[in-house]
Amino acid sequence: MKKFIICAICAICGFTTASAQKFGHVNTQEIIQAMPEFATARTEIDKLTQQYEADLKQMQEELQKKADAFEKEEATLPDNIKQRRNQELNDLYQRIQQTYQDNQQALAKAQQEKMQAITAKVLDAIKAIGQEGGYVYVMEMGAGIPYISTTLSTDVTAQVKAKLGLK
Repeated sequence: MKKFIICAICAICGFTTASAQKFGHVNTQEIIQAMPEFATARTEIDKLTQQYEADLKQMQEELQKKADAFEKEEATLPDNIKQRRNQELNDLYQRIQQTYQDNQQALAKAQQEKMQAITAKVLDAIKAIGQEGGYVYVMEMGAGIPYISTTLSTDVTAQVKAKLGLK
């Protein structure tokens, strides 16, 4: 009987400790989109995209001009020159394809680098708010979490925004 009472007291103490724990949730997407660094990064990525598209368009126009010229004089050219020009057109086409792939990789890398710095800044602010507020967990809203009780969990999005100097 004595062991039962001790176990009951321990269980009650455990429940009170568990209920005293604080949980938070945050919407990092909302925070990131409010950051001036995000707007700057998006603008830089857009400019880079436009530059790459312009370069590709210029290469495609060059290919089209050469293909049209070849088509006009193809009937009068000897076979060896036809083969050489065909090879030149194929090489140019391959170069366009390679440039497109390289541009896509460069864009992805640039975007990743820019977002990594922004994300790190947000995560540092979340950690600081979590520590200052004594939170056990601060979970991402909508990160595949099936359910977060907004009555048992505190939304710390505004606090993180304030920590970052955002409105």
